[in-house]
Amino acid sequence: MTKVEQPYVYQRRELVEPDWTRFPGWRGVTQSDWDSAQWQRVNCVRNVKQLRALMGDLLDDRFYADLERDQAERATMSMLVPPQMLNTMVPATSTPMPAAGAEFTEAFYADPIRRYMLPVFSDRRTDWPSHPFASRDSLHEHDMWVAEGLTHRYPTKVLAELLPTCPQYCGHCTRMDLVGNNTPQVNKLKFELKPVDRYDAMLDYLRRTPTVRDVVVSGGDVANMPWKNLEAFIDRLLEIDNIRDIRLATKALMGLPQHWFADDVVEGVARVAATARARGVSLAIHTHVNNAQSVTPAVARASRAMLEAGVRDVRNQGVLMRGINDSPEQLLDLCFALADGASITPYYFYMCDMIPFAEHWRLSLAEAQRLQHSIMGYLPGFSTPRIVCDVPFVGKRWVHQQDEYDTERGISYWRKNYRTSIEGEDTEALSREYVYYDPIYTLPETGQQWWRDSVDHDELLVAAEQRAAASRAAAESQLVDSH
Repeated sequence: MTKVEQPYVYQRRELVEPDWTRFPGWRGVTQSDWDSAQWQRVNCVRNVKQLRALMGDLLDDRFYADLERDQAERATMSMLVPPQMLNTMVPATSTPMPAAGAEFTEAFYADPIRRYMLPVFSDRRTDWPSHPFASRDSLHEHDMWVAEGLTHRYPTKVLAELLPTCPQYCGHCTRMDLVGNNTPQVNKLKFELKPVDRYDAMLDYLRRTPTVRDVVVSGGDVANMPWKNLEAFIDRLLEIDNIRDIRLATKALMGLPQHWFADDVVEGVARVAATARARGVSLAIHTHVNNAQSVTPAVARASRAMLEAGVRDVRNQGVLMRGINDSPEQLLDLCFALADGASITPYYFYMCDMIPFAEHWRLSLAEAQRLQHSIMGYLPGFSTPRIVCDVPFVGKRWVHQQDEYDTERGISYWRKNYRTSIEGEDTEALSREYVYYDPIYTLPETGQQWWRDSVDHDELLVAAEQRAAASRAAAESQLVDSH
């Protein structure tokens, strides 16, 4: 039989936990320490001083200077990286670890996990660091709050943001407007109500709105919520007859898996999963893994602990990013690592949203379409992720669903088939065209010149911020009127 050559060759790979003792600051860390969620939380890297203490002489000073400049001038998220995630950077699982100094520094710069968890100034674009139409709340989730923290964007689905913190902060976070600590670039929005009052208001809205059947419980990250509080909220959700799907959103299944395989959390998940099954409700966990390096035995242990506890499925919603997963090989390696190694279903890859200083991560719609085409046929249909564009005011759309696409200027046009919660009186919502923009540096020179000729950066950024402020004020007024 003639061997058939394929663009991608599948090979089953065993998961490996990198040896954390290769880093000078963790040489004495035991397995029991590593498996402790508390140890992981306490030993997160939150600043350059802590990173230096961990790395010793592995990294050159130029990296630290690059990182400090980014934190001062570009970062929209503060630094917070758990040991589990740091340990997957330059993992050295199949080849010797690069030597300290210049060799290790270059490998660290190139590492895909480092690229989005510890972004540095030299990563960012200097021509278009932000798209002219970038905004802090690029998906207008805050504008669609029907109660503080409850976004009603789709007809049958809501997003419940229970808290504004995570165990780890990703540089590309779409909720950088609300989540995490202030940075020199971003003063974060703050919840005004006490948590108990916010949760009561959310649940009251859901009881009064029988057309909603699906709740994404998120934040932030639900792993940062004390389990007893999260369980109490889920129990109250399960008492609402119209709620049929509950999805717990947690990147920590990958970033801090020790939380999810801790005995008390597993026991608690088993309780709520049993109640959900008895009431005919689907309970699932959605996580966020962007590169195959992140999928380790600890992640597999956490995923399987959740499945054995009774959740219906563990699914992955990654984000498509340049230098992290922007090739068919990287995407397929990740999908097979998730499915084969960790029993996690590849579900979505979102195009990176149009937040400030994210242009170096974003891909064009055309690139995303080529990637979707390239990964088809290798995975089972139920494990073939859809690459989607989250179009402002529209929502998730498969990347081939655009109505029109001006590839020269990088402007795609989209339509939708439902109204958001703020469009009840908008008679043109279903006939209007909505726009999404490619990164300008991906355009042909004629397109780039059009943007240079057409855009006054400063004026447009001020106008975008004014639009966002006006939208927030309108949403807040609507909330006041509703109460």
